Amino acid sequence: MFTGIVETIGTVSRLVQHDESSSGGGGTSLTISDCAEILEDAHLGDSISINGTCLTVTEFSKDEFKVGVSPETLRRTNLGSLKESSGVNLERAVSASTRMGGHFVQGHVDTIATIAEKQQDGNAITFRLQPRDKSVLRYIVEKGYVTLDGASLTVTAVNDDEGWWEIMMIAYTQEKVVMGNKGKGEGVNVEVDMVGKYVEKSVAAYFEGGSSSGGAMLEKMVGRLVDEKLKSKGQ
Repeated sequence: MFTGIVETIGTVSRLVQHDESSSGGGGTSLTISDCAEILEDAHLGDSISINGTCLTVTEFSKDEFKVGVSPETLRRTNLGSLKESSGVNLERAVSASTRMGGHFVQGHVDTIATIAEKQQDGNAITFRLQPRDKSVLRYIVEKGYVTLDGASLTVTAVNDDEGWWEIMMIAYTQEKVVMGNKGKGEGVNVEVDMVGKYVEKSVAAYFEGGSSSGGAMLEKMVGRLVDEKLKSKGQ
């Protein structure tokens, strides 16, 4: 579990596609350097989020660590596009003393989104993102959370019909995460807020289970939302 608050930006110092070492396991491995500050309490088997992807430490030293990356992870995330010298967002798994400054993040990437637009707005930047898998849009709500390359950010606008959402990144955050230096056409890992998934499952269970009390409550909620929407359009 993570918070989406990036601790530091590391550097891909080695990328081996067929790492036959005991810590590589015969598959693709990444060695991340320039991250001594998050390795002071490191142990083999620890989970570290790399660009929002939860991976297991298989080897580490004072300033760098190695992880193995499965073919499935390479297909579903932007880790497959990394090169040596690429920067990556890093966050250790939460501990009992961690401040929950972001939101609950699993480190399980749902899809990749492309930066469709990048516009300066004062000292902030607005990013418009279009997901590869459009179905994730049902979990994206204005003022809700979304995790982009492992960073917890607030949604500022959503357009379901056109298939995009926007976030605004302040100057401070631009310097602390890799996305600040990404441009139009580049991809970012997306993890939607898991709360939305639980709500969706609960709603489906109400209807499938035939719960009269739950169904009535949901019917009232939906009716109220429809009325509010119609009133706002009539103004």
